[in-house]
Amino acid sequence: MDSRHKALRLLALATFSLSLFGCAAVPRAERDPRDPWQRVNRTTFKFDMGFEKHIAAPVATGYEDAVPHVVRLGISNFFDNLSYPAVIVNDLLQGQFKWFLKDTCRLVVNSTLGIGGLFNPASQIGLPPDDRDFGQTFGKWGIPPGPYLVLPILGPSDVRDAVGQAIDVFASPMHYTPNTLIWYTPDAVDTLNDDARLQPMLHLVMHAYNPYAFMRHAYLSQRHYMVHGPSRGNPAAEELKELQGAGK
Repeated sequence: MDSRHKALRLLALATFSLSLFGCAAVPRAERDPRDPWQRVNRTTFKFDMGFEKHIAAPVATGYEDAVPHVVRLGISNFFDNLSYPAVIVNDLLQGQFKWFLKDTCRLVVNSTLGIGGLFNPASQIGLPPDDRDFGQTFGKWGIPPGPYLVLPILGPSDVRDAVGQAIDVFASPMHYTPNTLIWYTPDAVDTLNDDARLQPMLHLVMHAYNPYAFMRHAYLSQRHYMVHGPSRGNPAAEELKELQGAGK
């Protein structure tokens, strides 16, 4: 999923969205202080769901049918390992030195004994995967998330995480490959693999009581947890419970 093209597109889409925030207001009953750009976000969300239903999901299903599970697992392991330098950098930026050592060891083990990351022996010897990114790091530094933002194809985000995603690209080794074909071919395979893995979750979202609100609150709740941990004062989590209850 990492590429220079994606970084530029992400920034361009964020800028484009910012230029549209003067659109007509959303009805008062649907306003949310975290989502002041809801009119544009809902339009983008509708596009994303249509793209997912008619293009991404069929392609991902065909990929799952054509590629054996063991091969897909190896591809998933490979790209997870390839993205791990970004995790290690964010360990340092967050002052997580214990995790920095663990994650560095995990990268070395999987890159060597795991044959370039195709296998995951690190988890079997007590080095579990970690998940840190620049958006989370910005949150740890006290930078607020800013308004909720839905990006075309890329999905839910907020201003802080959108900037963080763009920076994450530059922490990937793939960013520094000189050959464009070498870059985009694995990027396309990684995208297919991710789409296949996300199908159950996307199916859940599409059949939720209020898909847009469900996705928004699920995303904001998860990001709040990643930054602040299991602390109180997470309105997104409470509203997600209410949405889930309303759909029963």
